[in-house]
Amino acid sequence: MKKFLVVLFLGIILTMIVVTSLASMKRPLWDSAVEFHWRSSPWSIATLFDAYFGFLTFYVWVAYKERNAAARVAWFILIMALGNMAMSAYMLVQLAKLRTGQPLEALLLRAK
Repeated sequence: MKKFLVVLFLGIILTMIVVTSLASMKRPLWDSAVEFHWRSSPWSIATLFDAYFGFLTFYVWVAYKERNAAARVAWFILIMALGNMAMSAYMLVQLAKLRTGQPLEALLLRAK
């Protein structure tokens, strides 16, 4: 199961980097204001709320896992700025810390 999760989160982070890079090369985010305007597409606002509430939900777990305040702040900034890329990176870090034979449940819990 650990190998599956590593492949999953590597796939997510790599796909998001490629998709974000391609989109940025085609049209930078700062040139896309009309596409994200609520009057032209209320779904864009709903999608942003949905995404950021998902990021915040994931961050609540990160804040629980991380004991260091500086790490909490850094991961909050990374998750809010990079979204799924940062979330996948966090999961890959946590999976790398998982010792051989340790159950996956240990991913969910704070280190003792």
